[in-house]
Amino acid sequence: MTETTAARNPRSRRRLLRATVLSSSVAASLVLVPLPGATAAPSADAVVAEVYGGGGNSGATLKNDFIELANKGGAAFGLDGWSVQYISGTPGASSTWSVTPLSGAIAPGGRFLIAEAAGTGGTVALPTPDASGTLALSGTSGTVALVQGTAPLTCKTAADCAADSRIRDLVGFGTAVVHEGSASAAGASNTASVARAAGLADTDDNAADLKAGAPTPVNSKGETADTGDSGSTGPTEPGTVRIHDIQGNTRISPKAGSTIAGIPGIVTGVRTTGSKGFWIQDATPDADPATSEAVFVYTGSAAPAVKIGDSVLVTAKVTEYYPSYSGGSQSVTELSAPKTTVLSSGNPLPAAVRLDSRSIPAAYAPEAAGATIENLPLQPATYALDLYESLEGMRVEVADARVVQATDKYNELWVDASCEDPATRRGGVVYLGYDKPNTGRLMVQSLIPAAEGAFPVANVGDRLTGTTAGPLDYNQFGGYTVAATTMGTLKDNGLRREVTARPLPSEATIATYNVENLDPSDPDEKFAQLAQGIVTNLRSPDVVALEEIQDDNGAVNDGTVTAGATVAKFVAAIKAAGGPAYEWRSIDPVDGKDGGEPGGNIRQVFLFNPARISFTDIAGGDSTTAVDVTGTGKSTALTASPGRIDPGNEAWTTSRKPLVGQFSFKGKPIFVIANHFNSKGGDQGIDSRFQAPTRSSEVQRAKQAAVEHAFVAKLLAADPGARVVSLGDFNDYQFSPALQTLTEGGVLRDLVNELPASERYSYVYQGNSQVLDHILVSPGLKRQHVDYDVVHVNSEFAAQASDHDPQIVRVKP
Repeated sequence: MTETTAARNPRSRRRLLRATVLSSSVAASLVLVPLPGATAAPSADAVVAEVYGGGGNSGATLKNDFIELANKGGAAFGLDGWSVQYISGTPGASSTWSVTPLSGAIAPGGRFLIAEAAGTGGTVALPTPDASGTLALSGTSGTVALVQGTAPLTCKTAADCAADSRIRDLVGFGTAVVHEGSASAAGASNTASVARAAGLADTDDNAADLKAGAPTPVNSKGETADTGDSGSTGPTEPGTVRIHDIQGNTRISPKAGSTIAGIPGIVTGVRTTGSKGFWIQDATPDADPATSEAVFVYTGSAAPAVKIGDSVLVTAKVTEYYPSYSGGSQSVTELSAPKTTVLSSGNPLPAAVRLDSRSIPAAYAPEAAGATIENLPLQPATYALDLYESLEGMRVEVADARVVQATDKYNELWVDASCEDPATRRGGVVYLGYDKPNTGRLMVQSLIPAAEGAFPVANVGDRLTGTTAGPLDYNQFGGYTVAATTMGTLKDNGLRREVTARPLPSEATIATYNVENLDPSDPDEKFAQLAQGIVTNLRSPDVVALEEIQDDNGAVNDGTVTAGATVAKFVAAIKAAGGPAYEWRSIDPVDGKDGGEPGGNIRQVFLFNPARISFTDIAGGDSTTAVDVTGTGKSTALTASPGRIDPGNEAWTTSRKPLVGQFSFKGKPIFVIANHFNSKGGDQGIDSRFQAPTRSSEVQRAKQAAVEHAFVAKLLAADPGARVVSLGDFNDYQFSPALQTLTEGGVLRDLVNELPASERYSYVYQGNSQVLDHILVSPGLKRQHVDYDVVHVNSEFAAQASDHDPQIVRVKP
């Protein structure tokens, strides 16, 4: 798999975080006046998100005080050796900081709940905390700090604490003397916490950054306190506010942070697993197409006590939930801590909105120069992203939908509702540019109980005939999602795995294959499937560059870096499948320095068939020594083979270094470079609330491309006719800055651009068939000398040996 953070890694299906948001206009109206010398740099990752000291006090619902941390960064934030500390609001000479030591980590975009002292009152327990301590916080005034280390702080003024480099974040509340910025956060009480808005803004001014409201503790699993959907004290009369008033005509509710009484609606969908709750939709809509008529009612850990067709009244707090903060995800307007009354059952559902080429705009999103589009008025007739937001929670339907990403292990698939999106030759939709995101892509999940119908196991090009309908949700890993209460019937399109053309004996065949974190503990079936792909579908290439070969004990993080057992098991599986007795070359990385799954030490490996091609072994290559070029003309050679290209360059920090090998085919050298550039982790998604989205990971890949480009240019300066093949998982598109850098000046030519546009893909993500893997060749390999093929055996299928398709080039004499 392509190594990333949230986007493509093995995933928990629970929601990562839940947060209560006050109207953004309130925060925007505040004037920030920090005191001189009393601020430190705002945190870019871990922050104190919420503080509550009224637990168990008179009038409190919750039994415990708590401190909630959040991580707004793109990587996990380790807490081993850290602590949270507390001091009273007006510390005296004898006052000291109290300490709760921490361990573990905060996931990117996640929360971390620390339970503190319990009072004698309260009726509701916190969700299972991630850590526990005995700090007895004041309900009205005090200071909490997130500290690197467990030794108690000694500062007792705002200025002294701002100067202490151990403090990552600090929150003063009430009348606390120690605070950040102009003043402490106001309003804490036995029934109110102080909390950051869902955006987790940290301007180092507590008064501006944190607001008082009902406590909303959230743990790392996304669980909240069970304050109920019992309905025992639910509303009996409809209030004056309707769902379209709550949703408003922007992405953020104008009612966020408010508790609204008696919201009427018809239950259109019920979710009983993961993030539990139900959708309600108003049967009497307004005339504004920008305001959604539906909303999700979040019931926490409690199973919803309603069913589809119920007419209900709900009293609840309006919140904005960000499924994935670090990815720049859209927010979802929700109703939390609901009290629900069922008025009647068996009511007809509001008609579903048909999503198709006529209703989905061709333009995707408004442009905001990289800023948020949250507060822009929605234009559903102009932008697809605005259309989907205007339908948030409402019943939608797609008809005879074409599957554009196969069913995954989480029972999800993607369809394309617009026939205007460019199709691949095999039934997907192809991603051909940053300005061509393909507007009709939608994920499909199911709300139908498994006992009433299994989720369809579909490949790309299959169809869900008839109607697939349900509330329109937004997925925590990105993408608007039909939460289906009605599922179309699967029609198999008969997709078959490709087999590349048979090469001539005079042709050298060189392939690349990302084998997705392969290690000896993987099932024999995975080795067999991958081997079959090598032998049958690629026809046993002379050279195979493998990516994501892990060390001999996989993710066990014990310093092991050798991969001989991993490769030996794979070579044996290839031989058992009828392939050649491959030999191999590689260089072990420095432990923990090349990224990927912690402990796995992924690297590139050359397999080669010695009966067809020979490897030129040149001593001197190791994990830290840079390979160079020696000689000129026909005497041009590497100084080490295998070798690594400039491994000490900062471009390769926490990333795989290119592996270069010198081969000889029919007496002539071929230089092969196996690549695995850094991942896309931390990038904002296509559907981000920031438009255009920031692709921060591109910076490092562009640097990597420049380093490799310089090396290839040096090879060609020594021998302009040198035959160079650079291939592998570049983790980027053919139109990206990295690939533009690699091909600058004609030093290399990206062969995927010589395929028809409908065939330019090796990976499918969020319904887009796209290019991440490439084979590039030097000018010495002219068009008439190469035959290139992407062999589709994985990316379009529900059953995959890897998430990447392999590629092969046949080099003619």
